[in-house]
Amino acid sequence: MNTKRVVALIIAAVLLFFSIGINTIITIFKTDFFSSFDMLGSDALTYENVVETGDFTKRIANLKVDGVIQDVGEPSIWETVDYNHQVFLEQLDAVLNDETVKAVLLTVNTPGGGVIESEEIYQKLLQIKEERQIPIYVTMGAMAASGGYYISAPADKIFAQRETITGSIGVIMQSINYEKLAEKIGVEFETIKSGEHKDMFGGPRPSTKEELAMLQEMIDESYEHFVDIIEAGRNMSEAEVKKVADGRVLGGTQALRAGLVDEIGNEEAAINALRADYGLEDAQLFEYTKNTTSWGLFLGAKLGSMFSPSAESQVLSKIISSTNSPRMMYLYGDY
Repeated sequence: MNTKRVVALIIAAVLLFFSIGINTIITIFKTDFFSSFDMLGSDALTYENVVETGDFTKRIANLKVDGVIQDVGEPSIWETVDYNHQVFLEQLDAVLNDETVKAVLLTVNTPGGGVIESEEIYQKLLQIKEERQIPIYVTMGAMAASGGYYISAPADKIFAQRETITGSIGVIMQSINYEKLAEKIGVEFETIKSGEHKDMFGGPRPSTKEELAMLQEMIDESYEHFVDIIEAGRNMSEAEVKKVADGRVLGGTQALRAGLVDEIGNEEAAINALRADYGLEDAQLFEYTKNTTSWGLFLGAKLGSMFSPSAESQVLSKIISSTNSPRMMYLYGDY
């Protein structure tokens, strides 16, 4: 290889690395880096983003539940999640402790999720209403089903769109019985257990009638609690709730007729009504945004978005790492 060719290869390599470096810097600084410079080094999980300017002494907090309501822990820098349960609970605590917040607009777009997580949100919202004595309005997006309705029930007013899928009031627990599949491929299970029911509803064998009755009792208890939540939040009788509390989904207008929502309208209609109903026309509207501006989180998030595994790889990793244990869910659909 002659000298000219070697020199040309070296120059090409330098230009390649230089190009990669420039593109990386551009990607990082395409965000509002400088506007949030004061947040660098902060350990806070969330910061405030003003949506509509106004009086800072009386503000409206727009909280958003978008995605399946599950506590999956803190994602790595390579992962993106629609809903982060611990961050959302922190936002509720921030509202609870901020005297300048005079109202909450809760935007709900979720098929529901875990029984425990939904209850945690519900209790925090009740605490805000009781201790702060401020109104909470809900605006439903494409879906506010099961656990999504559970967390909406304590609101002072609920807005749904005509196309909103809501309802799905009930509890579900599922497991896979793969006994026959195991027999077909020659897999045998050896189980040592401390009690007769230790491996119940686990998959290797069918559940007995006694075990199914035990699980049904758990489901029924959780279901009755769900109904009680709606009775209290919507000022409805048990009979009125149970007319539609059989797991069915409802459109926005159906939910309105059933008494599950108050008005048909979008997020803008909900915020306008909240302002008018409580004299908050000049109030500032803000939302919480996850803080990715500390040096580690900021750079990690940017590098994660550039070099993260494919969507298929992330789904496969979640399936492999997830537990097979069944759990009670306030959930609509196969998520």
